[in-house]
Amino acid sequence: MSTETIKFTDYPGIDYGHAMTNIDENSVRYGVIPSNGVDYWHDESEPIYCDNCPHCGNKLYKEDMDEIDEQEEGECPHCRERLTTQHVWDNAEPLGYQYDKDGYFIVSIECDLFIQKSPYYTYAQFCSPCAPGACYLLTPLNSKHSGNKCYCLGPEWFDGNPPYPIYKF
Repeated sequence: MSTETIKFTDYPGIDYGHAMTNIDENSVRYGVIPSNGVDYWHDESEPIYCDNCPHCGNKLYKEDMDEIDEQEEGECPHCRERLTTQHVWDNAEPLGYQYDKDGYFIVSIECDLFIQKSPYYTYAQFCSPCAPGACYLLTPLNSKHSGNKCYCLGPEWFDGNPPYPIYKF
């Protein structure tokens, strides 16, 4: 991969997460990148749905509702009131999108992708307080700061050169 078009920084940034948020048990930080900079995200990701129970108001996620989807009725996992498929998903909009295969776990939050697991990593500047503890992949570091190791997308996610150097675990 050519690094000629990559714009590096020497400033590691500030860890607003204090090594407690947006980092996994292996001390690898989540990488953040805008979804519009990733060529295949919209084709490959799956929607994450959520709705509220009409009885208690608690959030109902798709995985909570698998039994109801198969049998067309069931109960709320929170209040145990009877629910049917007509109670939920009629007006549900995706909360976001995710990709969970090929060694990746990626979740979109609004317009950004949070790479929470990947077979690849890089070193990047810490994000702003909006994503405390994560690293912003579009500001890769010149040097390898041990606290700034983060998951990233592999070269297969980009038509051209990735905007950061890529290392394989």
